[in-house]
Amino acid sequence: MPIGLGPNFTKPWPAPVTTQSLGADVRHQKTRERTKRAFGVVRPSLQIAEQYKHKLIKLIEQMHNSIMYWLSIAYKRTEPQREVLMAMDATAAERLQKAINKLAKRWQKRFDQLAEELAKFFAKKVKDHTDKELHKILKRGGMEIEFTMSKGMREALGAIVKENVSLIKSIPSKHFTQIEGMVMRSILAGYDVYGLQKELEHTFRVTKNRASLIARDQTRKASSAIQRIRYLENGINEAIWMHSHGGRQPRKTHLANDGKKFDVSKGWFDPDPKVRKHIMPGQLINCRCYFKPVLPTIEKESKS
Repeated sequence: MPIGLGPNFTKPWPAPVTTQSLGADVRHQKTRERTKRAFGVVRPSLQIAEQYKHKLIKLIEQMHNSIMYWLSIAYKRTEPQREVLMAMDATAAERLQKAINKLAKRWQKRFDQLAEELAKFFAKKVKDHTDKELHKILKRGGMEIEFTMSKGMREALGAIVKENVSLIKSIPSKHFTQIEGMVMRSILAGYDVYGLQKELEHTFRVTKNRASLIARDQTRKASSAIQRIRYLENGINEAIWMHSHGGRQPRKTHLANDGKKFDVSKGWFDPDPKVRKHIMPGQLINCRCYFKPVLPTIEKESKS
């Protein structure tokens, strides 16, 4: 043992530098960068998207339960005995077809009745949220503005409502088109009820996922459209395209356009061969991009 070092000797080594010890500083730096980057940005409301999704899925669940109940009854009434299966196939198919058609009409009517009310609820929620956030941004930028229900805003809201009414009405139509094919295939497979149930459950999940996509995507689109109208009405003609840096497969053209200015009245020309047109952030399906207005005060603060 070296001279002067006893068994209980402890040298005051500095604490090792670990990822955990640096974590707080790194997180704080990233938070500051995100805050600085997001200054002047109106984010689509996740709460509104969740509310919209919840209302759509509640309707879809009711429709699915109704389908499962009435199809089970229809199957019991039409399922033939094995020895006369071939002779009764046509009649059984016709009866099940009538049952499906009846259900389809009932649920299409239900969705049609609620579509406009739900679409208007959604459009108003997005407008109120966007106006509130925009008011804060513009006020901080030295623009004290009271938003009004202008002609441009009425047209924008009308377009948002119309598009969402169409999407809501399409839900039962697409759903029952798939179910019709499933039922006919189950009859040809000798009344494969178990197989039919599995297919119905799968289609139910697919329809719910589509409703979730509608809610998320339309919230982004509506928020973007309302911001665009408000900026143009108040003389703000330039904005900065902001990429979300999210998603597993970001659009390369959108990523390359991050941080660049564009004309709000025209939008930005997306050179992607599949697009090749002027668009606004959030306009393409699953686009998470957003934008912020070019205001002298905001530009000055963001550079400091």
